[in-house]
Amino acid sequence: MEATVTGVYPFDHAHDVPARDLGHLLGGKGAGLAEMTTLGFNVPPGFTISVPVCRDYLDKGWPTELDAELNTHIERLGEAMGRRLGDPIDPLLVAVRSGAPVSMPGMLDTVLNLGLNDETVIGLARCSGDDHFAWDSYRRFLEMFAGTVMGVDHEALTDVPADATTNQLKAHVARMKEEIFTAAGRPVPSDPAQQLREAIEAVFRSWGSERARAYRKHEGINEDMGTGCNVQAMVFGNRGTDSGTGVVFTRDPSTGEATPFGDYLPCAQGEDVVAGNSRTKPLVFLAEHQPEAYDELLVALRKLELHYRDVCDVEFTVENGKLWLLQTRIGKRGAVAAVRIAIDLADDPEIALTPSEVLARVPEPLRARARAEMAAAAHHPEEGVTLLAAGLGASPGRVSGRIVLTADDAMCADDDVILVRTSTSPEDVAGMSASVGILTTRGGLVSHAAVVARGWGVPAVVGADSLTISGDEVRSEGGLSVRAGEVITIDGAAGCVWIGTVSGSPQEAETVVAERLPELLRIENWAQEQAVSPA
Repeated sequence: MEATVTGVYPFDHAHDVPARDLGHLLGGKGAGLAEMTTLGFNVPPGFTISVPVCRDYLDKGWPTELDAELNTHIERLGEAMGRRLGDPIDPLLVAVRSGAPVSMPGMLDTVLNLGLNDETVIGLARCSGDDHFAWDSYRRFLEMFAGTVMGVDHEALTDVPADATTNQLKAHVARMKEEIFTAAGRPVPSDPAQQLREAIEAVFRSWGSERARAYRKHEGINEDMGTGCNVQAMVFGNRGTDSGTGVVFTRDPSTGEATPFGDYLPCAQGEDVVAGNSRTKPLVFLAEHQPEAYDELLVALRKLELHYRDVCDVEFTVENGKLWLLQTRIGKRGAVAAVRIAIDLADDPEIALTPSEVLARVPEPLRARARAEMAAAAHHPEEGVTLLAAGLGASPGRVSGRIVLTADDAMCADDDVILVRTSTSPEDVAGMSASVGILTTRGGLVSHAAVVARGWGVPAVVGADSLTISGDEVRSEGGLSVRAGEVITIDGAAGCVWIGTVSGSPQEAETVVAERLPELLRIENWAQEQAVSPA
């Protein structure tokens, strides 16, 4: 298909260069989707509204010619899927997702299940044969559209009952529509075309949100860059027990171990995994319950790693047993993992990174951080320290700090603090950047807290579910408690949380580094050789 003059590109558009090199035009997510489509993976079809269109919108407002182009591309997408947006008999539903040229995990907006209204939900129930699935999808759409597009605070909406029946879901939807109208002064639009336009505008506007600005400031990302917007046919991980969603890295981004690493959540959609509010399953759950989808996923992960010659971070959905890939990008990793992965990829005969490529991926500051992490791991806690809880080590390193329970408190602190939350959200990012460590009581290894902390090299422990937060107190199931302002220590490799400052008894750090991370010595030798013979 051809691109339009407004800069809208179908995923299968034949660009003059590989799509993976067009992040500046398509955004990272759009480039990944186009690349995977070209490679023949199962990717739900769709199109990307390019980054320059976002910049034009932020500068001049909605382009008048974009409406007609959207109609054209939506009609093509409907033809490809055999459905039509707004059709009350067999409706096409779409996901509207951001995708900046530089990865900004969770910072920009998404709307899923777009196209549902009081009529199309009946059609979805009829054609799927599953009333509960249809009404659950409608509930999800209303909640996400209200929060993301209309600015309705989540606290203004009643939570859906756990294990709600279909009739309870219908009643919940009716109540939610009233609550949205009360909070926003208008209803969620019923016209799917209006829904689509408002969702696209929300994605573009999210570039200027406080959380996005805070993340860009921390990462040194150009404020004027803008984001792409991807409109993609929905596939449903909440379709039933043989459906689900997950996020997986081709290798462990904390340790560098050459094994797939990630979380899977049955009967769920993608936002449920990264939000950190659900108890996710390890990937072995998928292997045990849907071995064909798991085996297909392993094959896809290896192909992507070979193609990109690097670790890939992949979002996927299983719908009624069929695997779909929704995103791929180069995976963020910790310092120790970066060292191990670089050497593994240099030794892999099908990838064979050169010494120069290894040094470019693991520069001296990153090597120093890896050495410090290994040295810290060699310090064992002294006897008599009190273990408060154990969770999942999400980002290595051991730090001590005063407990703060809100992002605002972290930003106001002038000493070392550890942000303790049930789960983190993009709104917490400024506080996360001001903290020396992060601790959450919920969430898995690919939750928002884990991904952001790992990318920043901030020690983090997630999923410490024996802890509960009540007022200014953090309590453990064993009866221990600490309050905001008290000092704790977290170990982001071991997943341990101790009361007080824990320095540990020092071991021979250099010996430990040599024994446990010999890959670092190889890289240091290459760095010395390059310094002697830079040519």
